[in-house]
Amino acid sequence: MNAIILQATAQGGNYSFYIMMGLMILIFYFFMIRPQQKKAKEQKKFIDEIQKGDYVVTIGGAHGRVAELEGDTVILEVEKGGRIRFNKSAISLEASRAANKK
Repeated sequence: MNAIILQATAQGGNYSFYIMMGLMILIFYFFMIRPQQKKAKEQKKFIDEIQKGDYVVTIGGAHGRVAELEGDTVILEVEKGGRIRFNKSAISLEASRAANKK
């Protein structure tokens, strides 16, 4: 009789373990993976919409206006006549937004 009760308890314990693991995976997805995917999508959209004349900031901290666009590269005018070539992926969405608010 005691063996039957122990087996029933052990099986019920397994189900609760799987439910808890499933909940942990869902929480991990909604609080960590999904926000990162959303942020990456916003960054890609921002990079694709960069136009000549936009004021941007690179991830290294260089500030400048977009002088030319050439495929995957951007030429920034950092001061009068001073131009630097960067990859589009080096432009920071958050830093550019913050600099444009000022």
